[in-house]
Amino acid sequence: MSVSYSGVKVFSATKAREREMLGERITGWLADAGDSIELVDTKVTQSSDREFHCLTITIFYEHR
Repeated sequence: MSVSYSGVKVFSATKAREREMLGERITGWLADAGDSIELVDTKVTQSSDREFHCLTITIFYEHR
């Protein structure tokens, strides 16, 4: 099954405080977008090394 989308928005954070605020950033972006987009898919990726832990949330959407 193929999923169609016309836009991608990537949110990422490496610092603990930024990771804690990631949900609010995404919620704010979704509120600003309003009814102009429809979410198609999301992907959550976590990566880390000895010093940093990166959390990335990728949102795939279709313009309405």
